[in-house]
Amino acid sequence: MIAYVRGRVLALTSETAIIDVNGLGYEIYCSGGAFRKLTVGEIAELFTYLQIKEDGVALFGFESVKEKELFLKITGVSGVGPKLGIAVLSHLSADEFATAVLTADVKRLSAVKGLGKKTAEKIVLELHGKISAEEILSAGGDLSAGVPATPTQKLSAADEDAVSALTGLGFTRSESVNAVKKARESGAKTVEEVIMKALQGGV
Repeated sequence: MIAYVRGRVLALTSETAIIDVNGLGYEIYCSGGAFRKLTVGEIAELFTYLQIKEDGVALFGFESVKEKELFLKITGVSGVGPKLGIAVLSHLSADEFATAVLTADVKRLSAVKGLGKKTAEKIVLELHGKISAEEILSAGGDLSAGVPATPTQKLSAADEDAVSALTGLGFTRSESVNAVKKARESGAKTVEEVIMKALQGGV
């Protein structure tokens, strides 16, 4: 198993990076996050997953161990192969993907090239509740907790839904309430927008 690659970036294509490791060139299908960290001529470090099939071998690269673990959860869903998994992580960031799963946003997932509605529904069904806040943050997202909210703070029904969604991801209620409040102040209107801003650290 090739779990990690470190070497100089020789070339970048629309889907892959070619990394020179001691004179041996590895062609690696990279996630969007991994691609953003690569520059031709510079040294790169990628955490990788090796796929071995009867018709060939393929190597997939990620910016962090946590992003790789998220990829493995996505590809653990029946009908989702490595290339589709890497497409998901190239079209959506870790927090965007988690929000789509959390809010059952099948339309957003279906926007990924090659991912149909039925497969998107299956991803939501199988992964809902299985992706923790820690995984999202470590894979590239961030959440600004801010000042703890008072336990007596009253929220609207919509805001309570957003708080419930965030606590379901592992955040405390005080962190979630404060994040929802800041999201509203920054212009978020729907429950989905509130959750997205909280996970992206934009509140």
